[in-house]
Order: sequence, then structure tokens, then C-alpha cells
Amino acid sequence: MKKISTLLSLFILLTSCKGNSQNTLKRYDVKSGIIAYKITISGKTMGGTVKGEGVEQLYFKNWGAVELREEKSSQTTRIKFFGREKTEKTATHVINKLDNGKSYIVDFNTKSILEREDPMMNLFKQTNKDVGDAGKSMLEASGGKKVGTEKILGYNCDVWEIVGGKQWMYKGVVLKIEMSVLGIKTIKEAVSAKFDIPVSDDHFKLPNFKITKQDNIFNDANYQGDMSDMNESLSQMKNMSFEEWKKNVVKYDDELKSMSEDELRQTYDMMQKMIEKFKN
Repeated sequence: MKKISTLLSLFILLTSCKGNSQNTLKRYDVKSGIIAYKITISGKTMGGTVKGEGVEQLYFKNWGAVELREEKSSQTTRIKFFGREKTEKTATHVINKLDNGKSYIVDFNTKSILEREDPMMNLFKQTNKDVGDAGKSMLEASGGKKVGTEKILGYNCDVWEIVGGKQWMYKGVVLKIEMSVLGIKTIKEAVSAKFDIPVSDDHFKLPNFKITKQDNIFNDANYQGDMSDMNESLSQMKNMSFEEWKKNVVKYDDELKSMSEDELRQTYDMMQKMIEKFKN
């Protein structure tokens, strides 16, 4: 799932997007919602087993322009090595919030909050592109395929096969997702869901931690521009060689730095497909 977010960020990494507060941001085809998920993790790793469980709560309003997710989970890894068994337990507590183009990531270990502009959301605000259509195009560009419809909690969901898994979406909202990575299977499924209901502002409050603003790479002089030359910028991105693209993006993303050459190449190819779909 993180890879999808990364790809969307890469999609506009070299395009300047200046905000327009008059543009509306519509992420879902349903106005508001409260959803509770159950998370299960299981599988085998080298010489051991992994088991975990957790819960996630999702609140959103204004068609997803304002959203908060809170996840609490735990994971136990047991590894046998030369007749000895080692057990490692980890716990995760994460809060992510989106607020009309800004994202907030809560770090409970350091008791701090990282605030930054969300590039994907700002792109949609600039262009008035339909988020649902763009999301489907993104899934297709990354190898996804719609394979049918199924009901989750009585809601008719589009079922998508994606790289490494499957997901069920109701009007753009994911109600279930299954992912398998390196032998570890993670399932997140809604156990309750209510839509088009009043959602209190209390659900979107963040902990009283120090907020640190992350520099916006789009403010760099090398990336200045306005929407009048959006198509030109996209064309420049489309015409970038793999080496030119890699040189520009790796200096902004630690995750990309750790990718292999093959993984970077695959990401570059996906980005090119997304640009083609966006321009169309």
C-alpha cells in the first residue's frame, strides 16, 4: 500500500502545483463515513513464523477532503536458530490525517507530528481531476485489474486484483484488502461501516504534540511554475530518461534510495503509464 502512495507522489515530483482554495477536493463518491477494520497478519519468514492482529478506525467527511485513520496493532515473530527459539514482539500505533491538501503523521515514540503538503491531493485540487477515475487509472497502470463485484457488510464493492493482493472498494473507499509480501499475508477488513452520517469534529483531533512542518520540495526554485504550463511539465517528465528521473527523485525519498535498480526501473515505467493516463 505504501508503494501506491509513493508512486502518486512521484507522478508530480517534478511538477509545480500552487494551491487554489476555491477548487474542491472530492476523494470518494460518498460524503462521509465511519469505518472500523480488523487486521490479521500471518505467514512464514526465514526460519520462523509471524502472527499479528490489530484494529483501525477511519473517519472522513466532505467527500474525503478531511480524513483521519488510527491503527493499533501488534506482531509476534518467532525464529528458530540452531535449536533455539527467539521471540520478538512489536507494537504499532499510527495516526494519519488529511485536511484539504495537508497531511499529518503522528509519531507516538517521539511525541511529535509531521505536517506537510500532500502532493497527490494538491494535484487534484489544481486540475479538478476526478479522484475516482484517477485512482482506477493508477491501479491499472500499476498492473491492477477489476475482476468483479462482491458485497462487504451489504455494500456492493468493486473487486480489484492488484500486485501482491486484492482489494474491495465501495465508491472509492476500500472496505477490504489482502496483501502478500515475502510470504507474509495481511488482511484488513471492515467489521462495521456507516456512510452519509454526521461525523463530529472531535474525531479529527490530533494529540497535543509538537508539530514540525516539512519543507515542500515543490517550493524549490528548480520546480517553480503554474498551471498554465502543466502540460509542458508533464511532457518534460514523459521525455525524461530513466537515468535523469532517478537522479532527480532519489535525493528526495529515502525509500527510493533503498530500492534496487530493477525496482526503480519498474517504478519509472509505472510513472510513465500514469502520466499518459493523466494527460488523456
